[in-house]
Amino acid sequence: MSSNPHVIHCSVGMRWGDMDAYGHINNVEIVRMLEEARVHAFGPPGGTGGPGQQPGVPLFSDVPPGTQSLVVEHRVRYVAELTYRNVPADVDVWISAVKGASLTLSYVIHDPVTGQACVRAETTLAFVDGATGMLQRLTPAQREMAAAHTGASVFA
Repeated sequence: MSSNPHVIHCSVGMRWGDMDAYGHINNVEIVRMLEEARVHAFGPPGGTGGPGQQPGVPLFSDVPPGTQSLVVEHRVRYVAELTYRNVPADVDVWISAVKGASLTLSYVIHDPVTGQACVRAETTLAFVDGATGMLQRLTPAQREMAAAHTGASVFA
């Protein structure tokens, strides 16, 4: 796991049903784990779910009412098998690009026992007005919040 100050460390549970016939976590479930890490690190999209623990960086939960955080793109590279274990996987997540109306998040999923990096991934998200479908530019406050957690892309 990374020791960089911009990285947010998360633990994401692996479920027995996430395992495929080969004994490792299925690729579809890996994308679910990325979503769980993203919500753990930056909060659920504003106006969704019930009250709970505030994330350390409320980048997605502090958006104006009616704002949606939509996935634009995923890029996933499997570098080693993530074998099912009954302990959560270790996930590092950070912001690797900030543009006018979008953010790119980088992730590394580590085996919780060996520490080996198993998955490197990125997700690009855009903020959209739910009523009009129009892109919303990031606010100065969002840019400032993102700056403290911005680092290099896992694909650089």
